[in-house]
Amino acid sequence: MTDARFETHPAPALVLTGTGPRPQRVDLVGARAVVTARLTGRGKTWRAVVPLRAARWGGPLLPLPTGDYDVHIEPGAAGDPVELTAALPVTVLGDLRASLGDGRVQIGPPTDPVYDSWEAQAALERRYATRPSAQLENAVFFESFYGRNASDNPLAIDRELARVAPEVTRYWSVVDLSVPVPPGAVPIVEGSPQWWRARGAARLLVVNDWLRRRYERRRGQHVIQTWHGTPLKRLALHRHGFDLRRAFAVVRESRRWDVLLAQNPYAAGILSRAYAFGRRPIWVEGYPRNDVLVGGDGAAARARLGIGTGERVLLYAPTWRDDREQIVDFLDLEALARQTGAVVLVRGHSRTLAPGRDAAGARVIDVTAFGDTAQLMLAADILITDYSSVMFDFSVTGKPIFFLVPDIDHYRGDLRGFYFDLAAHAPGPLVQTQEQLVAAIADHDPARFATDYARWRDRFNAREDGHAAERVLARILDQGLIAR
Repeated sequence: MTDARFETHPAPALVLTGTGPRPQRVDLVGARAVVTARLTGRGKTWRAVVPLRAARWGGPLLPLPTGDYDVHIEPGAAGDPVELTAALPVTVLGDLRASLGDGRVQIGPPTDPVYDSWEAQAALERRYATRPSAQLENAVFFESFYGRNASDNPLAIDRELARVAPEVTRYWSVVDLSVPVPPGAVPIVEGSPQWWRARGAARLLVVNDWLRRRYERRRGQHVIQTWHGTPLKRLALHRHGFDLRRAFAVVRESRRWDVLLAQNPYAAGILSRAYAFGRRPIWVEGYPRNDVLVGGDGAAARARLGIGTGERVLLYAPTWRDDREQIVDFLDLEALARQTGAVVLVRGHSRTLAPGRDAAGARVIDVTAFGDTAQLMLAADILITDYSSVMFDFSVTGKPIFFLVPDIDHYRGDLRGFYFDLAAHAPGPLVQTQEQLVAAIADHDPARFATDYARWRDRFNAREDGHAAERVLARILDQGLIAR
């Protein structure tokens, strides 16, 4: 017989107790995290305390990410298989909530379940939209990739704001409290009453993707859209098969933005047209997220990932596909590590974070949930990508780029389309197979692509001088979007 309960002292945990020989191991296994129980007991009874927190890459202990986790109980050498039949209702355990049923734990954000329903969210939205105007708070509401992490251009602006004007309150929208936020910032869980309040009270919103939910501008409130990459693939109004309903949604969304940040003049032109941004301000200042790439050092990131200083590191970072949820499976990652003698970092797109699972294998590290892509680029010696905008950021480092594009005809012709001919301008070789990729890495001669690489950097990286965040924040302060 096995009993189960949730405890919060000294930290949230699932506690299992049973009779007979204690199991050899008890794990809670999720798509992006695994935790192991502390086992006690000998002979007649046993106890397993499974923590509901985890630390990754040397970071702090944080609640487990939202999702389903299987309870794996490995019996002891002399024990019979242990069947977990207990069930526990949804319980808020401080910084998360959990329930148990059918041998699976479901983890969620610490919001009261009453706010999960469509009716409850509609009520919060109405209260947000109809609340009488009041004096705005001298605060910034940050959101990156729909709250999946605290990263990208918003993170770099946050860091500069904390340095220059630490008195300004910084709210970070997060999907749950497994998302670490910068020191001194206030995490607010999306959809909670606190989230709706902060969104309506902050003087400035800094985001890198759509605002999604209803947005009602308060008098004196502004939105800076930093976006999240220079586009190769067609966006918004330029995508294939866009109907009037979706086009209306694009225009409605872009009208919420007061300022659009662009990495370079090319991106400014594309984004302005793709989002019908019209004559409103576009700040072409380079990308704050790339400041660290100018003269930065990857030693700290390598240490966090457990990679030795002398190791060769490949970063594989493909974009997402409109016709699949998970990361593309064009590579045998463990074989790639073996064939190249390198450590392979796998970075899925933010859209594949929730539906996907961590890749595993010898000398393979899945870093899809790693917060800051720039640190991964510093740690890497080589980038392998396809159509991702990471190509425009990694070129700041001057390190080699390889393009694995076995589906280029389908992607270019059917899924998205391109703004320019990648094969004609790429600063590195395009390959179709893993064998071609391994051979290209082995035979790489930087001189062969030196001219193309230089032209690429002149076109896309001219403002990447390590001071983009300073320039952006200076404009924010100069225009009075927040007060000092």
